[in-house]
Amino acid sequence: MMKNIKVMFLFLMIIGNGKYVKAQSTQGNDEIKQRIDNYLTAGVSKGLSGTVLVYKEGKIILNKGYGFADKENEILNTPTTVFDIGSVSKQFTAAAILKLEEQGKLKVGDSLSEFFKDLPEDKKKITIHQLLIHSAGIIRAIGKSDFDIISTEDYFKELFSTKLTHEPGTKHKYSNAGYSILSRIIELVSGQSYESYINQYLFMPAGMKHTGYLLPKWSDMSIAKGYSYNVMNIGTMIERYKKDNAVSWVVMGNGGIHSTQEDMYKWYQALTSNNVLSKALVEKMTKPYILEFEGETSYYSYGWVVFQSPRNTKMIAHDGSNGTFFYDYRWFPKEDILIIYGTNAFTTKIGGIGWWVDKMLFDETYTPKPIEPDFVSSLLEYSEKFKGSLAELKSKIIEQFGSELTKPFYLNRLSGLYSRNYMFDNAILFAELNIELFPNDSNLWDSLGQVYYNKGNIKKALVAFREAVALDANNSYAQEMIKKLTN
Repeated sequence: MMKNIKVMFLFLMIIGNGKYVKAQSTQGNDEIKQRIDNYLTAGVSKGLSGTVLVYKEGKIILNKGYGFADKENEILNTPTTVFDIGSVSKQFTAAAILKLEEQGKLKVGDSLSEFFKDLPEDKKKITIHQLLIHSAGIIRAIGKSDFDIISTEDYFKELFSTKLTHEPGTKHKYSNAGYSILSRIIELVSGQSYESYINQYLFMPAGMKHTGYLLPKWSDMSIAKGYSYNVMNIGTMIERYKKDNAVSWVVMGNGGIHSTQEDMYKWYQALTSNNVLSKALVEKMTKPYILEFEGETSYYSYGWVVFQSPRNTKMIAHDGSNGTFFYDYRWFPKEDILIIYGTNAFTTKIGGIGWWVDKMLFDETYTPKPIEPDFVSSLLEYSEKFKGSLAELKSKIIEQFGSELTKPFYLNRLSGLYSRNYMFDNAILFAELNIELFPNDSNLWDSLGQVYYNKGNIKKALVAFREAVALDANNSYAQEMIKKLTN
């Protein structure tokens, strides 16, 4: 089953019996820089591609690119390379809402009925505050992809017609669509487009000239191409926005904003100097409001997640990913430390770099394990370079990698990647091979059904979805697809 990706490597740092351990460090900045840089540089040959900025106590001690922004033209990543920052975009939407509150144009306690007409009864009393902290009960997303262009009227009509996931205000459930509602409120209240408003009232006062969707002048800058699993070139996200001459409501206000490391550092400076929001509003934006997950210690605020560090200090952070780009933003107010990490070639092997750099800063005895090549990357690279038929590829994959195909998600990820890039024959090949290896996995059967459906083979899709339900009667997605395809 094709699922939205929310990568949260954030950031439980509980050690041993659950007590927080205070790390002591006597490292100088030069020593810290050298340790981190040496580690990251060694990782480039193993799949690291991106940028890292580390600011500590008034100084940027590291701001450097690693690997390529454009492999084909051998253009390196640098601090001025433009990256998709994913869900880190949400903090800009939250800041814009607070700016409008500062301007006296709304209040976070206002309900949706004050901005939208003809709302269903269950949506009328949802508040801006509930949308900001993901407690409104709005579903995660609608639309097929971040680039599914839906008219404003149709998008919100469909969204508001969906069933709430829970009673508003009762619990946290992450919703990209909820932040799209916030971005529309910004437009309705300000009389400007979402991007125009955040550009005028957030980015320009902060000196951020290279942050946005379509407004920045990026012609003379390097825009990072995305490399799925550091292999498949999927191009830049900006060129897709330009092709559509629009940003889809599916991603508007909740993700997909582009920026550079240097601009994102300016954002930090703007927040800490109160250039864009007053001190009281910054505190309001970063206050822990609601527990994210039962039994954990992270709280959602307004476009941020708040944690307690191992030193019993506050960490304000957020990450985001579209599956190829990944961005991680970590702010330690008391220690005056900022860590920003972005990659244009995400794999699970490098997703934790923000966390590892964090530990290296505070613990001079800590050395992360060396970065290793990602197994899915190896599979994809072999598949992309293979010159024979698909049938031959299948036998060669088994011959070359069979002993390592011990988990179903390896081939599932590969199949999903090919499907998202409309290479359905390849997607079917790996989905079918996965079924051969793990025939009793209901989720793999509905993944196969989804690929058949995407290609237009409804008969085979139904067979796969029915097998998924036979293996797991609670597989609601497969049930929904069967109902959809038989009506």
